[in-house]
This record gives sequence, structure tokens and C-alpha cells, in this order.
Amino acid sequence: MSGQRFALLDPAAGISGDMLLGALVHAGAPRDWLQGLPARLGVSEVSVEIADTLRSGIRAAKVTLRLADGETEGPGDVPEDGHHHGDDHGHHGTHHHDGAHGSHRHVGELLERIRVAPVSDWVKTQATRAFTLLAEAEGRVHGIAPERVSLHEVGALDALVDIVGCVEGFERLGVTEVYSRPVALGNGWVRAAHGVLPVPTPATAILAEGLTIAPDGPVLGEATTPTGAALLRALSRGAPRGAWRAVRSGWGAGTRDPEGYPNALRLVLAERVVEAAEVAVIATDLDDLSPEYLEPLREALAAAGALDVQAWPTQMKKGRIGFRVEALSPPECIEEVTQAFFRHSTTAGVRRWSAERNTLRRRTWELETRDGDRIRIKTLESPEGPRVKPEFEDVKAAAQRTGRPAHELAREFQEDALRLVRTQAGEIEGPDHPEKESSQ
Repeated sequence: MSGQRFALLDPAAGISGDMLLGALVHAGAPRDWLQGLPARLGVSEVSVEIADTLRSGIRAAKVTLRLADGETEGPGDVPEDGHHHGDDHGHHGTHHHDGAHGSHRHVGELLERIRVAPVSDWVKTQATRAFTLLAEAEGRVHGIAPERVSLHEVGALDALVDIVGCVEGFERLGVTEVYSRPVALGNGWVRAAHGVLPVPTPATAILAEGLTIAPDGPVLGEATTPTGAALLRALSRGAPRGAWRAVRSGWGAGTRDPEGYPNALRLVLAERVVEAAEVAVIATDLDDLSPEYLEPLREALAAAGALDVQAWPTQMKKGRIGFRVEALSPPECIEEVTQAFFRHSTTAGVRRWSAERNTLRRRTWELETRDGDRIRIKTLESPEGPRVKPEFEDVKAAAQRTGRPAHELAREFQEDALRLVRTQAGEIEGPDHPEKESSQ
């Protein structure tokens, strides 16, 4: 429904870990959260620098990860004259296997840091998947097992903070669904540990398998790094389906600042639009499912993407009393909702037909209450003005915490929420209690 937020990555100029971190910060992820992340991961020798910059006149956030000695990861592009200029360290001179010289970190050590990190299970799962994809690609390149892959100190710590930070950054923005447009890989050559490699480098080429590739256009040099490709593979569900509405966007700057195009990654926060859309009605009749299991079925259908679920008693053959269960599904979730019927009910089959659905635009946000708690509020934008309703589960929890009657709290939250919504619309003067609104 409207209000179900997701992220859309637009890597028309490529993607790297630092570009995605910059886009997340520019889109609203807290800067102090990102700057405190290395210490939380046990790598306090890494510092995070965040700067506002321009790329072809577009304002963007530039994130730089730096070790205590000042060393950083940077582009390793080889100019057309064949000579590498500057002191930046290339992304692709960093990945080795056992026996390579220099200071290195094994992938297993980095995965262990993720396992014990103070982050959510979702962040651990996605970050582990991205790191595993990266190790598998490097293993294929070098002909070794993924667990034997090691990364140069700079590249290892850079990748650790990049991957965990990018995944947790989406969580900080209230997003767990990520989609993407075609990705540019770049062109030319990059300097690696044993010479120069064509773009895309072998590891990036492996990680790009299954991704939709965009024309390079004016993009110069290496556009997509192995870390950026691994994040796309781990997080992106491909192109978004159905209608959607942009809510906010952010730009993450790359290190290079070429003329002629913005070397930056665009991130769009969006929400699905179903105010007027075609839906599928998926229905079944049940006479051998206990009524107490209708609620778990309803929850499973909603988790599968159903927009609405209804159930009512009906009389079936041989006079048996049963239940008709109907779920409204957006086109992109039909298969998932159908499978939820089969997995979570006793049905042997479902019926399906198309329908048109028109709804009021809606959003969900949080109200800071007079006691300092936060309550989810649903707002419908009707022709007569906004309608607000506190989330029942939040009201019930507040009643249990305070000992006050739930219906009194619901009325209080509704009045305060409506006052705040009207204040923000400029209809009335500010409320006595200045609640804070934050989007979900």
C-alpha cells in the first residue's frame, strides 16, 4: 500500500561502497551514526570523513574511509597515456590468497566481526551474503576456495565498513526492500597487484552476472567496484514493479570529478502507489480449518504482499459452515499470495479475478506523545481533510505501560495527531504539546 517504502538505486555512473554510503547520508541517514560505525565493528583505526561536494553541479555527499596512517582506497584507473598518476590506491590491488605478501585480513575474520557486531539480524544476514559473494568471486578469479581469500589491510577494512554501513544505512532509513536500475560498469584499465586489468575487472565481471548492465555513455574508468557489485547482488530485487511515487532522493559522490557527467550514485526513496490500480482478488472457501487459525492465515497473506484480507462465514455443501477468505493482491505479488494460501490454510485451490481498486492516499508516521513515547499514526487524505487513527497495537501497549484505559489514550492520540497534521498544513496554530513527526 502507499506508505510501504523502498529504495531505488540508479547506478548510471556506477556504484561503489563509498558512493552508496554517501547517497544514504544525503538521503537522510545520520552522519554521527556512520562516523561511529567503525568503533562498533571493532575497527576504531578507521575514520569516516563526510563532506558536501558537487558533481557536475549536483550537490552530493562524499564519504571517505581513512586508516590512522592516512591510507585510503581510491580509484586505480590507468589514464590513456598508460601511466598511473597520483597516490590513490586502486580497488583491485587488494585481494589476494594465502601466501601473498603484506598485511592482510582473511574473509573469515571479517565475517566473524559481522557475526558479533551490535547490528540487527537482517543487517548481519545481508552483510554476510554480500561479503560471501565477494569472497566467492575472488576465489573464482584466483582458483582458490572462498575461505582462503584474504584482502589487503586497507581494502579489507574499507570493505567491512562499506558493506555493513550500506546495509545498516538502509535500515536507518526504514527500508528493507531495495531495487535498482541498470548499472554502468565503466571502461578502460585499472592498476592491480600484478599489472593492469581491463574494466570490468575479473571479480566485478563475476559479481555482475545476473545484473542488468547499462550502456557506459560518457562514464570514464572503473565505474563499478567489486564491493559495489556485491552490494547490488545481495540487496537488489531488480527493477521495481508497479506504480510508485518518489519521496526523497540522495546523491553519493565518487572520488573522481570528471567534466561532462556527474560521477555520483543516485538513491531514490519511494513508496508504492495503489490509490487507483488494478488488483487481483484471490479467494478460497474453507470448511476444515479451525477459526482460530484464520488470523495466522491473514498474517501470512499480508506478509506475502496482500493489500487487504477479509473473511466471513458461509454455508458450504452438506450444510457445513465454512469461511470465505479473500485477499487483494497487487499484480507483482499474485504468486506469493497464492502460495501463502496453500502453505497456511487447508485449501486445495483458489479462485482469482481482476478488479479495480481506488483508495485515499495514506501514510504512516510516528507521533511523540505527551509522555515521550512514540505511537504510529495512520493518516488518510480525504476530500474533507485528513483523517487520523492511532495504530491499535501501539495504543494497547501504551495502555499496558501506563494503566490508563485504551479508549481514552486512543482519543488523546487522535486529537494530538489531528492537531499536529492541521498545524503542519497551516490550518491552525501550533499544539500545546509540540509532537515530532517522523516518516516510516
